[in-house]
Amino acid sequence: MSDTHDLDAVIRALYASVSGPAGAERDTPAMRSLFMPGAQLVRTSVTDDGTPVAKVMDVDSFIRDTADYFRQQGFYEMEIARRTDLFGNIAQVFSSYEARNDESEATPFKRGINSIQLFNDGKRWWIVNMLWDNERDDSPMPTKYLP
Repeated sequence: MSDTHDLDAVIRALYASVSGPAGAERDTPAMRSLFMPGAQLVRTSVTDDGTPVAKVMDVDSFIRDTADYFRQQGFYEMEIARRTDLFGNIAQVFSSYEARNDESEATPFKRGINSIQLFNDGKRWWIVNMLWDNERDDSPMPTKYLP
């Protein structure tokens, strides 16, 4: 990708790579190019009995894990707010998001926070790890992470 030198562009490209109508191929080459080799994507959730769980994936595992869903369902994830901490060549981004099945829907079907860790190697930004959690009734989005 040509815009990996800019932190904002990396985050925009991340959201664009997973968004699209049902059945549309996602831009998996672009997604792969955002992540440093060995990067982990960690989807967190809570079981019916309240136990927190984390599913750890590499980029290709994430692509395989979401392929059926994206074939059957439209999915548009958009950033609604961001908090960024920078030091030297590292960045920690808390990117609040909303997801819709269609871009025209007024109300999202979910919200949450992507915690994205990035590294700048002097030439570009790489996503090193990404960890996310969705808002739940017992865990609403804190106002400091909303627009």
